[in-house]
Amino acid sequence: MSDDPEIEKIKQRKLEEMLRQKDKPQVEHGITDLDGTNFDQIISAENPTLVDFWAEWCGPCKMMHPVFESLSKQYPNVKFARVNVDNNQNIAMRFGVQSIPTFIMFKSGQIVDKMMGAVGAPGIHMICKKHSK
Repeated sequence: MSDDPEIEKIKQRKLEEMLRQKDKPQVEHGITDLDGTNFDQIISAENPTLVDFWAEWCGPCKMMHPVFESLSKQYPNVKFARVNVDNNQNIAMRFGVQSIPTFIMFKSGQIVDKMMGAVGAPGIHMICKKHSK
């Protein structure tokens, strides 16, 4: 502990800030990490939501992540989100995800499109253009 009261105030404020951030859903470059606590709420939006079903050990998933991330900036009216299937098997099973990566486009809670595999930028562009009108 420091003897400087100003440093202690700053440390306390930083700690409180970090604790507040912990309770918010993780958003990385406009991509929301989904789990059982926020999945239904996010996909129920009227605007389209493209969900990437992936896993840490999946090579093609890792290859697609930078593509997914960069395209999330190009389609502001499409919400980009992802589900780690190892941590959320119930969600993956609910939507019949049997291979990864799988990309599912939701609109108002309904599946409107689905793509499987490392579809690359052309695949993500196609599904986003199709549903972002």
